[in-house]
Amino acid sequence: MFYSIPLYKREDKTVKHILVTNDDGYESEGLYALVEALRTIAKVTVVAPSTEKSACGHSLTLTHPLHFIQLGENFYKLDDGTPSDCVFLALNKLFANQKPDLVISGINIGSNMGEDITYSGTASAAMEAVLQGIPALAISQVYAESGKSIDEYGYELAQTSIIEIVQKIMEGGFPLPNRKFLNINIPPIPSSKCKGYKITRAGNRLYSHNAEVHYNPRGKEYYWIGLPELGWMDTKGHITDFEAVNDNFVSITPIMLDMTDYQELENLKNWI
Repeated sequence: MFYSIPLYKREDKTVKHILVTNDDGYESEGLYALVEALRTIAKVTVVAPSTEKSACGHSLTLTHPLHFIQLGENFYKLDDGTPSDCVFLALNKLFANQKPDLVISGINIGSNMGEDITYSGTASAAMEAVLQGIPALAISQVYAESGKSIDEYGYELAQTSIIEIVQKIMEGGFPLPNRKFLNINIPPIPSSKCKGYKITRAGNRLYSHNAEVHYNPRGKEYYWIGLPELGWMDTKGHITDFEAVNDNFVSITPIMLDMTDYQELENLKNWI
C-alpha cells in the first residue's frame, strides 16, 4: 500500500529516522496509514507484532525466543512479540549503532484515553521507547458506531495531524523531558469538522462488566471479554481527553511513567 512512496536514501544524514510500531499487528490499516504519512517527511523503519496484541499492556516476552522476519525494505514483523518487545529489540539490535530520532506507535484502531492507557499496547510501546531514552508518541483513531466512522472517513485527519506534530518536533525539539511521552487521540470525524488541538489531562473512564458467557459444542463454558461503551466521568475544572475528542478536537496528553501519588505521601506517612 505504501511502497509506492519514494524512500529517503540511507546516506542522507539530514533526514530524521522514525521507528514505527503498533499493537494491532503488521497488517493493520492504521499502521499502513501512519507509515504512508510519515514517509513523506522522514525515513521510516517498521517493527510490528505478527498478530494483534491489543490490551497487552507494557509486557515483555521472557518465556520463549523472538524472531525478526523481514517483509520489505525497513519493514519487519516480530514473530509473536508484543509492542514493547518490538521497541526493545529494535532499539538494541536494528538501531544498535545509531538510535532513531523518534518512536511512534499507532495508528491504533480505537481510542486510548483515560485509564485505558494502562491496558494499551499502543501506549506501552511509547513507554518502552522513553525508558530507552528515545522521544515517543502514541496515536489512536477513536471510532464510532463499531468502526463505521473509520470506514467513512478513513485516517486522513490522523495523517494530517501526525505530520503537523512530527514536523513541529523536528523543527523545535520534543516538548517533554525524559521518561514522558505524548498520547494523541483523533476524533471520529472528517478533517473539515476538526476544531484543532487541545492539550488535555487523562480522564476517568467509566467501566462496566462486559464478559459474555458461551458454550462450546461439547457444553464446556467459556468467556469472551467484550469492549465497554466509551463513557467517562465529568471532571470539573479540567479538559480531559474524552471531552476534547467529544468536542471534535485532537487530544494531546502528556504522560509520565512515574505513577507515584505525591499528594498522598504525607497522608501515608501519618497513616503508617
